Amino acid sequence: SACVTSARPLPKAVRDALERVHEEVVARYYGCGLVIPEYLESCRILDLGSGSGRDCYLLSQLVGEQGHITGIDMTEGQVEVAKKHVAYHMDKFGYQKPNVEFLQGYMEKLRDAGLADDSYDIVISNCVINLAPDKRAVLRAAYRVLKPGGEMYFSDVYASQRLSETVQKHRVLWGECLGGALYWRDLYSIAEEVGFSPPCLVTASPIAIVDKELEGIIGDCRFVSATFRLFKLPGSSQAGPGQVIYNGGIVGHERELVFDANFTFKEGEVVDVDAEMAAILRSSRFADKFLIQAGEDLSCLPSRWHLWSPRVLLSSE
Repeated sequence: SACVTSARPLPKAVRDALERVHEEVVARYYGCGLVIPEYLESCRILDLGSGSGRDCYLLSQLVGEQGHITGIDMTEGQVEVAKKHVAYHMDKFGYQKPNVEFLQGYMEKLRDAGLADDSYDIVISNCVINLAPDKRAVLRAAYRVLKPGGEMYFSDVYASQRLSETVQKHRVLWGECLGGALYWRDLYSIAEEVGFSPPCLVTASPIAIVDKELEGIIGDCRFVSATFRLFKLPGSSQAGPGQVIYNGGIVGHERELVFDANFTFKEGEVVDVDAEMAAILRSSRFADKFLIQAGEDLSCLPSRWHLWSPRVLLSSE
């Protein structure tokens, strides 16, 4: 069951948008599930490892004609498939000019692809960072191109421990997204080192290994498929905990916004949030959807990764 993003009900707008994507693009896409954050109108989004462009064409509809989607992939054949269908989709969406572009390149080397600093609102990735040898470089590159307040929203596979060289070099495990899995604690340390806010876990599910031979190679290591969101917060954004009220109005999440595994915001309800979440809501694209005021000190509460983190599902931790 490797390389499968945790299922959450898809808003009707997302389901409808997916149905308008060309059948060849869908057939040639090898990603896992869907990685679609909320509130995308007019956003500039970068898709790391965009493949045949399925998610890019879906997002093209959700950001609207004033938004922009860039897909980057290292595989020439996949980029060619994506580019071939630009005109088809722009005509189907009723756009006067393309709001998508596809580049061949490496997600660790976005500067080589000509992507400027502070140029995207959101960076997404769908179960491909595990294939990158230098994951720190991927997060550093994503951080550089994000605007202040921008978000990295991505799914991937994580391990309960650092993997042995035998596991990393096993062809089947590599192809199943397990051989390149990052030790989950390393994600937290790398994110902090690069400059991101602490990771917000959105969903996570255990991966079952049913092959006895592979079980023997993996040993007591456990794996999860997880979706995280990281934010590039301005240095002045940390101002203590707060109380927030969701104003509603995000398409597909009008009455309730499930932000991550720890925070669900219902329209009109007051929610106490820690300093990290207050800073995220205050500094990101979500700011105009919330009323935010200073709250009481919540420092006595455990940090959010203690409340809900991959280690809940990684029994060997």
